Amino acid sequence: MFDIDLWREIFQSINKNRTRSLLSGFTVAFAILLFTILFGIANGLQNTFAEAFVDDANNAIFINSGRTTKAHKGNQVGRQIQFKNEDFDYVKDEFDEKIEFITARIYKNFQASFRGEQNVYDVRAVHPDHQFLEKTKIKEGRYINQNDLNNKTKVVVIGRLVEDDLFLKTTALGKYLNLGGIQFKVVGIFTDDGGDNEERKIYIPVSTAQYLYGNNDYLDQINLTYNPELNYDQALAFSTLITKKLKNRFSVARSDQRAIRVRNMAEGTKAVSQMTVGLTFIILVIGFGTLIAGIVGISNIMIFIVKERTKEIGIRKALGASPKSIVSIILIESIIITAIAGYVGLLIGVGVLELVGPSLKEYFIKDPGVGNGLVIGATLTLIIAGAIAGYIPAKKASQIKPIIALRND
Repeated sequence: MFDIDLWREIFQSINKNRTRSLLSGFTVAFAILLFTILFGIANGLQNTFAEAFVDDANNAIFINSGRTTKAHKGNQVGRQIQFKNEDFDYVKDEFDEKIEFITARIYKNFQASFRGEQNVYDVRAVHPDHQFLEKTKIKEGRYINQNDLNNKTKVVVIGRLVEDDLFLKTTALGKYLNLGGIQFKVVGIFTDDGGDNEERKIYIPVSTAQYLYGNNDYLDQINLTYNPELNYDQALAFSTLITKKLKNRFSVARSDQRAIRVRNMAEGTKAVSQMTVGLTFIILVIGFGTLIAGIVGISNIMIFIVKERTKEIGIRKALGASPKSIVSIILIESIIITAIAGYVGLLIGVGVLELVGPSLKEYFIKDPGVGNGLVIGATLTLIIAGAIAGYIPAKKASQIKPIIALRND
């Protein structure tokens, strides 16, 4: 196989039969090109779905309050449902075995300043478990802890971009941030995969916010994550049970959909999972259909090539060439053409994805791309198919007697 004369002969054959070689290569290149683009788009859609859930835990449940839309047990329509600390404790204690993490939220909006630099930020008052629901990553320092809650300490954990905005010439950790006219010590700096909006938020202890901004025990929201061991149906049943219990607690009609709203991430996660599986199946069918078309194409071309070279094979045999050497020449030529064409198709496909990728975001396709392993595997499949397609007729042709091969028209 490493005989230099053999390789010289192979490349001379390819050069002399350019049209034949181009047709063979085009079939392979086009198949790999379509395969790359299809799977790249599929991966882009999966990236979009994954990004939609990157900011929160997949097993999160969000409990919101609103106004009643129906009269119930002597209560009028339009009654405001207000969560309090006792409601948070009720949920925590009532469903303890099914809860992984739990936190409340109080939403505020304040102007923050440090040494002349100032900006307005969303401020969330939370419990320590909030870090795990929000998938917050501590870059420096620490997160809010139970001691902060117990002592109502004036501490903040700020996003990376808050530090970039306000602390231009120094690090924020350990410094005091003026938040709505009150000094808070920065005890932590975090990053968040949710992007810039999440990294421009500020977290403070929920007890501190209640004490400083209203002197009450009101809560805006209760969030939790359910036990990861619960399956999809159990998770939905759990959120339904929470809704039922809280409606009874606040004397809300069961059919009232606005007074207490419970959103379970399991619903969205399953829908996305089903959509992803369906999309992947469709792409696989189309992609492998493309590969099969490529295999059929290269097979037909190889059969034609061998038939066309029957007289040449006869001359080689008359000059003393062995059947093995004849088959080797045809096989190596087929493999070289298929490999080069597959690589060209891969380059063009990746180039197309890189070129149109940014414009596909408006169609909910984010960062379309395909793993090299998948495309290389597809190319190898075509190479093997081409080799098999060439081997069978080449083997048959190599066994023909020279005189018969020379008479072939």
